[in-house]
Amino acid sequence: MDWRVFARQMASMARDLLAQDTVGGTLQHITSAATQRVAGCDAAGILLLHGKRVETLAPTDDMVIESDRLQERLTEGPCFDAARTSVGDRVFRVADFTAEQDRWPAYAARARDLGVGSMMGFLLYTEEEDLGALNLYSHRPGPFTDDSETAGWLLASHAAVAFSSARSHAQMEQALATRHTIGEAMGILMGSHRLTEDQAFDVLRRYSQEKNIKLREVARRVCDEGRLT
Repeated sequence: MDWRVFARQMASMARDLLAQDTVGGTLQHITSAATQRVAGCDAAGILLLHGKRVETLAPTDDMVIESDRLQERLTEGPCFDAARTSVGDRVFRVADFTAEQDRWPAYAARARDLGVGSMMGFLLYTEEEDLGALNLYSHRPGPFTDDSETAGWLLASHAAVAFSSARSHAQMEQALATRHTIGEAMGILMGSHRLTEDQAFDVLRRYSQEKNIKLREVARRVCDEGRLT
């Protein structure tokens, strides 16, 4: 591998990642870059774990989704482990699934039927948070080399920073939108029921608690209907 060329590609990709408008666009750029930049990679996806439930983000191939769902059903597999790994073990590489009968026997036997020959996975993390795992797939056994692993690790490092930044930006935008909606709903209640600002907010809060509905959803209903039914 020409590392000078790769370094220029990574620099260009880092700029492109930060230029994406949405979290989804950022993640799709990451997985697409994996198939283009990492030797041996035929497909890629990002796996998030919510307890034992798996969420697949930005898959480049249906095989990625099927593999993640299989690991969720079996509660075992390399991606499953990578997303909840310890600090000291942030990378895995499986050269050939025909030889993986010890670590993930149930998954390995079925993975071959999905067309998975070999895999690599990288925990996406920053100093503040773990974000899931970037998983790379090959249809063939043995295409991932030490250079492939280094390239994947560098990609994952850039990806983690971009993912964290995009998610923080999206959360901030959502928080601002929620605050605006709540303020508008309070204004409607204050005007229609002669309430103070504190009383209007208390009405929304109590309705949210009693009906077990998120506060922003209660506020949205008030804005849409002009009243709280």
